[in-house]
Amino acid sequence: MATKVVDRLKVAASPPAAGRVLPLTFFDVPWLFTGPVERVFFYADPHPVEHFSAHLVPPLVSSLSAALHSFYPLLGRVWPCQDGGGGYEFCSTGGDEDRIELTVAESSDDFEELTSGGPRDVARLYSLVPQLPPTEDGGFALAAVQVTAFPGKGLAVGVSIHHVASDDSSFMHFVKTWAGHCRLAAGGDAAVVPPSPLLDRRVVADPEGLAARTLDEMRQLAASGPPPPPPSGPPSKLVMASFSLTRDCIDKLKQRVTASGNGVHCSAFAVACAYAWACLVKVDCSSAGKERAHLLFSVECRRRLTPPVPQEYLGNCLRPCFVEVNMGDLIGNDGVVTAATGIGAAIKGLDDGVLDGADGWFHKIMSMVPHRPMSVGGSPRYGVYDTDFGLGRPRKVELVSIDKTPGTVSMAEGRDGQGGIEIGVVLPEAEMVQFSSYFSDGLKQL
Repeated sequence: MATKVVDRLKVAASPPAAGRVLPLTFFDVPWLFTGPVERVFFYADPHPVEHFSAHLVPPLVSSLSAALHSFYPLLGRVWPCQDGGGGYEFCSTGGDEDRIELTVAESSDDFEELTSGGPRDVARLYSLVPQLPPTEDGGFALAAVQVTAFPGKGLAVGVSIHHVASDDSSFMHFVKTWAGHCRLAAGGDAAVVPPSPLLDRRVVADPEGLAARTLDEMRQLAASGPPPPPPSGPPSKLVMASFSLTRDCIDKLKQRVTASGNGVHCSAFAVACAYAWACLVKVDCSSAGKERAHLLFSVECRRRLTPPVPQEYLGNCLRPCFVEVNMGDLIGNDGVVTAATGIGAAIKGLDDGVLDGADGWFHKIMSMVPHRPMSVGGSPRYGVYDTDFGLGRPRKVELVSIDKTPGTVSMAEGRDGQGGIEIGVVLPEAEMVQFSSYFSDGLKQL
C-alpha cells in the first residue's frame, strides 16, 4: 500500500480549554447530516523520514495543541440536546476526552505526480486525509488531521472538519492558526498567528426560529424513505484534476460578459464559475434532453448581515444562491455570457436582503438535487496557498471532498499568486478528457 499509518496521537488543547455547550445556528443545521470538508496541503521537503519524525512531527503536534486552545469547540462533539427537544448542540467537556486524532503516516506514492494537478485517482488523495473517528450515543466528532511524509520529497497535511462546525472561512482560519503557531514555535513573529476566533453564537440572530424549522424539514425528508439506489454496474473510476484561469484569461472573460450589455455583476469568481459551468455541462451525460441547467453556489454572509458578523466568527455563515438558465443557451457559443449573467443576477439579488427567503432554502436545495446542478466549493478569497507551516507556500492544495457530490467543482486562488483562479474538478476518466478539451479549446478562442 502506498500510504501506511505510523502512529495515531490524541491531541488536547494547551493550555487546557474549559468545557462548554454551544447551540447550532440556522446556518449550521443544514450541514448536520452531510460530512466533513477535507483538504490536503502539499509541501516540498527534501529531507529523509528520520528528519520528519524528529524535527517536523513534534512542532506540528505542539502547534496543533496551541491552536486548539482557542478553537476548542473542534475538540468536542455534536450531540442531541439534553433537553429532549430533538435539537443538536456542540458539546466539549474540558476533560480528557476532548482531543482530536492526529494520524502520522508515510507514503511511497509519487509526490511529483500528486502535486502536478493532472488527473489523479481520487483514492490516492483520500489516503492523505483522515476519517473522523466514530463516536457513541448519536454524536459525532468534528475534526481530525493527518501528516504524511514522502521521504526525500515532501509532506502532506490533511485536515477534515465536519461542515456543521465550520464553513470554508472558519476552516482556513483554523488551519492558518495552526500553521502560524508552528512558525511561531520556530522563531517567527507573533503576528503570524491570526486573531482568535469569535465563539459567541448570539451574533447570529434567529428570531424566526429557522434552525428548528429547518431541522424539522430534514426529519420529514428522512422519514419519507431512503434515496433511490445508484445505477447498477461497477462505479466509474473518478479522477481529480486542476485547471487554471490566468489573470489575463479572467480579464478577457469579463470583457466578453461586459460587452454583452447585460450590466451584470462581473467578478473574477463569477466568470470563473460561468466558464467551469459552461464546460462541465457539455460533458455531463445527464444534460442530454434537458431544457434547463442549474447551478448552486454559496455566498458568505458575515459582512452582509445587519449588524455584520466579525470575520473571525467560528461556524457556518453561508447562504445558497440558485441559478437556472436555458440549457441550449449554456452550451451555445455565448454559454459563458449566459452563465455569468445568471450568476451576476443572483449575486445582485442579495442587495434586497441576504436572508430573503431563508425559510425556503433547504426545500429549494433538495428540489434541485434531481436536476444534478453544478455546485461550488471553496473560494479564491480564502488564500489556501498562503498556508505556511514553516516550509513555505504549499506546492499544491486539494479540496478532496468535492467528489462526494457529483458536479461539484472547487475554487481557489492561483498557485502563482498572480491573480488567477484554480478550478478543481472530479470526473470519470473519459469525461475528464472531454472537460480538459473543452476547457483548453475555449481559452484559445478568447
